[in-house]
Amino acid sequence: MAKFDVAVIGAGAAGMMCAATAAQRGLRVVLIDHAAKLAEKIRISGGGRCNFTNINAGPANFLSENPHFCKSALSRYTPQDFLALVKRHRIGYHEKHKGQLFCDDSAEQIIDMLKDECAAGDVHWRMPCKVESLAQGEAGFVLQTDSGVIEAPSVVIATGGLSIPKIGATDFGYRIAGQFALRMVEPRPALVPLTFDAQQWAPFVEMAGIALEVDVETGSLKGRNPSGARFREDLLFTHRGLSGPAILQISSYWQPGTPIVINLLPELDLAATLIEGKNTIKKQLGNVLAQWLPTRLAEGLLLAHGFALDARLADLPDAQLRKLGAAINQWSLTPNGSEGYKKAEVTRGGIDTRELSQQTMMATKVPGLYFIGETVDVTGWLGGYNFQWAWASGVAAGQAV
Repeated sequence: MAKFDVAVIGAGAAGMMCAATAAQRGLRVVLIDHAAKLAEKIRISGGGRCNFTNINAGPANFLSENPHFCKSALSRYTPQDFLALVKRHRIGYHEKHKGQLFCDDSAEQIIDMLKDECAAGDVHWRMPCKVESLAQGEAGFVLQTDSGVIEAPSVVIATGGLSIPKIGATDFGYRIAGQFALRMVEPRPALVPLTFDAQQWAPFVEMAGIALEVDVETGSLKGRNPSGARFREDLLFTHRGLSGPAILQISSYWQPGTPIVINLLPELDLAATLIEGKNTIKKQLGNVLAQWLPTRLAEGLLLAHGFALDARLADLPDAQLRKLGAAINQWSLTPNGSEGYKKAEVTRGGIDTRELSQQTMMATKVPGLYFIGETVDVTGWLGGYNFQWAWASGVAAGQAV
């Protein structure tokens, strides 16, 4: 039997951060992962350059049924703290859109940095290594693995959610929670493209590949519904529905059976502009719309909403123009689902954070058992926020074990 002070299960972003933090405190730490290839989710993130944090990250950028839970960890390990680590390892980086920070070179640099941090604390690795069972013993926990028995008074579960099964996602963390009777918030795909009924979507299939900046919203925005949200980001038409940052963002808030509302021209009151231009603009309606929208999209929207392409703006009654304005400034449509975990960047839901200490990430019912990262019900926006939660929750547990 191999004995350690801490066993961390899951060698992704949160797990490596936790293992390094605990080991550098002088603890004997073992880091276990079932995959043969280390940190695939980091490797593929940000188009291979790893959007490793967001300089604006704060509690308002995260969803949870217990929204105050993330405040403690995020306040104690900030984007500036992680950035200091990146600079210490001399990794070049740049800021892109809305505070998103990326490696200049490759996501491999972040993986190497975390490996080096683990090495600085002499973390012991078991990889690939499958944990077959976890049980409480006299001295803490006993892990039966396919590489032998491991005993440790503290165990940290950092095995992530269900997103992207082809790179190794499993429900291990949820099974452990169930074993110890910890409550769960039902998991579902988040930061994921949305799909529509094939017949409903048929008029828009040929628009696949078109992208434009939009406003998108769902739910109540009056504070009564925590699922209400609005984002201004790029939208992308696909053969099956909608994608792009705008849709990925709103997908985390969208509730099945409810509509999303898209403003395709957020800087323009289309109805008012068209009505005002009736007396001076002699063009056909399709040509008028093509001033502001891609031609293919303008024509498709007109046909989908019952307008003739050769209709002249000057000939249309104001009521028809108001109808068109609403169709483009307030396009309401109801998805029939999403592309699922295979395309989802993260999993919303997970271990109910009301079962955990917000200071230490330890399960209050099970002393010595910790849950961090995507395993728990804390889900960040698109743009580096989920990595910041991985770093912050990993440090919180690493300092507490």
